[in-house]
Amino acid sequence: MSTSKTIKSALISVFHKDGLAPIVQKLNELNVTIYSTGGTEKFIKKLGINVIPVDEVTSYPSILGGRVKTLHPKVFGGILNRQDNESDIAELKEYNIPQIDLVIVDLYPFEKTVASGASEQDIVEKIDIGGISLIRASAKNFKDTFTVSSMDQYEEFLAVLSENKGITSIGQRKKFAAKSFNISSHYDTAIFNYFNEDEIVFKASEQNSQTLRYGENPHQKGYFFGDLDAMFDKLHGKELSYNNLLDVDAAVNLMNEFIGEDPTFAVLKHNNACGFAQRDTVKQAYVDALAGDPVSAFGGVLISNKEIDQETAEEIHKLFCEVVIAPSYSDEALSTLKGKKNRVLLIQKTTALPIQNIRTALNGLLVQDKDSKTDRLEDLTYVTNTKPSKSELKDLLFASKICKHTKSNTIVFVKDNQLLASGTGQTSRVDALTQAIEKATNFGFDLNGAVMASDAFFPFPDCVEIADKAGIKSVIQPGGSIKDQLSIDYCNANNISMVTTGTRHFKH
Repeated sequence: MSTSKTIKSALISVFHKDGLAPIVQKLNELNVTIYSTGGTEKFIKKLGINVIPVDEVTSYPSILGGRVKTLHPKVFGGILNRQDNESDIAELKEYNIPQIDLVIVDLYPFEKTVASGASEQDIVEKIDIGGISLIRASAKNFKDTFTVSSMDQYEEFLAVLSENKGITSIGQRKKFAAKSFNISSHYDTAIFNYFNEDEIVFKASEQNSQTLRYGENPHQKGYFFGDLDAMFDKLHGKELSYNNLLDVDAAVNLMNEFIGEDPTFAVLKHNNACGFAQRDTVKQAYVDALAGDPVSAFGGVLISNKEIDQETAEEIHKLFCEVVIAPSYSDEALSTLKGKKNRVLLIQKTTALPIQNIRTALNGLLVQDKDSKTDRLEDLTYVTNTKPSKSELKDLLFASKICKHTKSNTIVFVKDNQLLASGTGQTSRVDALTQAIEKATNFGFDLNGAVMASDAFFPFPDCVEIADKAGIKSVIQPGGSIKDQLSIDYCNANNISMVTTGTRHFKH
């Protein structure tokens, strides 16, 4: 039997009618018999096109306030029959069931209703029953039936319809069937995740996607699944790469710790802050952040918690950087920063971020709650005889925020709300500390009076001893080692203040 099929009849029942008119008009031009229900039926009639109400086919009215309209053997028999099956064809004739070659149906906007903050009753009413059943039935029978399951497919379907005057290929029908199952599975996932409170299962579906230039390296394919337009307004520059997106993610999560605070600027490279400062002006915050590691800043990602003005933009323009992120830019600053054609300029919008981290591991996934804990003054336990001063406390909490967003094992040095250096991603805490001291020395920072933050406890007193000899006089760390007292004893003997938070901030 031929794999090409001519559309002679169509069932149309949609929630969204934008863009539907040209399709209905083309179907009418091709002498296709149209069946419809409710509002869609009225819409088609207003176009001056003949339409047969579904209840005339089923001899059964729409009932239960419209909850049941198309759930009937005469509808589903017309969709699911196999046109090369003699028994199916005989039953269609026996029960007077019309053949349906095309189904155009979309689904009630369940996700939008949930996002709107609607009541549970309204949300439940947006769980589509008839529509989802029609889509699945039609897509299952793609050998004979064409399925259009979203208004996003109208343009493409109209082109298919017009090119061959209503004749469709098996490849086209199968392609649209795949799209239909994508839509139906996404819809069911959203409904389950809304209702689920007890089951520990992983269900996720993301319809928005884009192909990246490549992954971490040119020989790897890369994709992003998500809605970047909801996160940012892109004002200028090339497309974001896989590595750019990882750095942008790290930058946004770090700067979220400083929303509403004084002007704060961060420079990130390979997901870690290599420069960070908080000052009275954005320009000074940037200048001091850059001073933290001007070498690593080359090709980095920059982020500010305040509008970038012209003075700051002139300083930034001297540096080769991949991405700049801010809540806004002055017109003059924007003009200056656009001077480099590939530099990506983003305005960050106020958008909720995911509350879980997900990554592949072995033959499965690792899922965890995000580290949403930020160490605060009330969390601190003063474990040494010497207590930190008011300014040291401020620096300790500042350092803790940066430490939380730096790869483990990590040590962070801060003085006067400026990141002086950090040791990142080391296999031992001593190595991280040694790296941080070396970096601070290389860039001319005096560690005397600086504070130190550690993402996890000190199993031995060696770290506080090395830090003390470098000039560190105050330390913040989670505590919890069975040998905590050894580090505390060293601090007490050398007039170093130490506070513990009770919260570890590993970031692997």
